[in-house]
Amino acid sequence: YRATMILSHKHKFIYIKTYKTGSTSIETALSAVCGPDDVITEASEQLRGHRQQAAQNYRIEHPDKPVRPLVKRLLLRPEKHYHPSVGYYEHMPAWRIRAYCGEAIWNGYYKFTFERNPWDRQVSWYHYKTKNRSEQFKPSFSRFNRDAKRAYVENWDLYTMEGHGIVADFVGRYETLDADFACVLERIGLTGHVELPRVNVNKKRDDGREIAYRDYYSEADRTFVAERYAREIAHFGYSF
Repeated sequence: YRATMILSHKHKFIYIKTYKTGSTSIETALSAVCGPDDVITEASEQLRGHRQQAAQNYRIEHPDKPVRPLVKRLLLRPEKHYHPSVGYYEHMPAWRIRAYCGEAIWNGYYKFTFERNPWDRQVSWYHYKTKNRSEQFKPSFSRFNRDAKRAYVENWDLYTMEGHGIVADFVGRYETLDADFACVLERIGLTGHVELPRVNVNKKRDDGREIAYRDYYSEADRTFVAERYAREIAHFGYSF
């Protein structure tokens, strides 16, 4: 599932959306209380079915906005809702949000995001990126990780900026999603007005138990994650 970033003028917050961190549930909850001037970015067909409010105000003109490649326009290729050329878009990095909304809004609004244990997150990412593959052609977890570009989860790059470090006012944790989301709601004055739905939950075994992420790991895969996501692990104190 894809979810969206939200910039709410009504409630003065910016939700920086990361990958595999309960974002579909968060976006579904927050979009329901957005005002007519708030930015809700476009999303996939799957996410639209959960929303109470459609995408809005995400198309903008800005000198820093990338231009859609001419060849795709000439070939009449469908515009991707997650491409930077649309304006605001899902999984948008902090530096671009700041450039588009301006310093006054960026500095005055409450900015938050969520993170997840990278070893757990990597397994969820693997299932997401291979969900359309049949079991016969689905790569193993270890083989998937060898594709450095495809296997990389760029969360750290979304809520940090060079020379500034983490720029979100609050980074909640997927592991304590309910409690941390409640903290966000209290901070933006929405306690009692928003309920966090359960959307896109983890896969379970036949007996109903959640699949343990540790079961996927060889020593090499464990080391791969430790090295690739050393910044998150060190900052948040995650362990395997």
